Amino acid sequence: MVTGLRGVGKTVLLTTFSDIAESKGFRTAHHEITEAADFPVTIARMSRKLLSSLSSAERMKAHAVAALRILKAFSLRIPNGPEIGLDVEAITGIADTGTLAEDLPELFLALGQAAEEANSGVMFFLDEIHYVPRMDLEALLAAVHRVGQENLPVAVVGAGLPQLPGIAGQAKSYAERLFDFPWIGSLSVDHAVEAISRPARDLEVEFEDAALIRIVQLSAGYPYFLQEYGKHVWNLAENSPISMADVNRCEQAVQSQLDENFFRVRIWRTTPAERRYLLSMAELGDGPYRSSEIADALGMKMQSVAPTRANLIHKGLIFSPEYGLSNFSVPKFADFMRRTYSE
Repeated sequence: MVTGLRGVGKTVLLTTFSDIAESKGFRTAHHEITEAADFPVTIARMSRKLLSSLSSAERMKAHAVAALRILKAFSLRIPNGPEIGLDVEAITGIADTGTLAEDLPELFLALGQAAEEANSGVMFFLDEIHYVPRMDLEALLAAVHRVGQENLPVAVVGAGLPQLPGIAGQAKSYAERLFDFPWIGSLSVDHAVEAISRPARDLEVEFEDAALIRIVQLSAGYPYFLQEYGKHVWNLAENSPISMADVNRCEQAVQSQLDENFFRVRIWRTTPAERRYLLSMAELGDGPYRSSEIADALGMKMQSVAPTRANLIHKGLIFSPEYGLSNFSVPKFADFMRRTYSE
């Protein structure tokens, strides 16, 4: 379960992991979870894809079809389940209670048994997994635990915002035994310099050292920001080596691009009360921020603003690095709020 702020490359890592798994013979399914997603339907559709790929092996047909029958029973018991569309008869008495916590482990067991007989494995790749509702996440963790106990080749790989370890731990106390939660942050100075300079060098273009250091400073080493500065300065510069002057000339263009395509699209999802909360955070300086300080800045009691804080965490705009603290889940978001909304 890869965790980190927005723009650090979690989704890219998931894709890379999936490519590695497929190169080793695993069958994979990938999905980006949204706030409005129907998780049981999502899992059913991903399972259908995985089972269809397993059933292509002729000697495994019977095992895969048995699992498809269990999937049919599972899908019929969830809203919009018939949309899954399976041309098999649903099995009776397995994964058909309509309770995800009971049915999903049974579905995962069937997947694992089909994969094992096919001398393969199946992997679910779930991006933005922090959006999975609490009860659905409990069911998912229980299913992963169950196939682990049976030593079956089913795995879930996820990526999410920094609150993910806490959410998973609250859903199931054994989550920390099922998953690693590596933190992906900004790049070191050396790695950030390499990320900018190596692709250019491959095309016989150099950067002045001062220009590289300036890009690292402006981007704070965040991969997405590095990408934007690299793109803009490449398009603007006319000669090699790319200079500090070139970087300075593109700075405003990059800032405008980030404001419109990275920051503003997130603020559009907030209510006026939520924007006031975010601005109060930003005007306190750089985080993390104590909940009591934010409430004081708003002139309100902590209990009164707690629902706003909870909504912002659910929307993925802030997270709690530890009890009583809040911080932005988007790099440099405090700067954006001060620049855009402060009077």
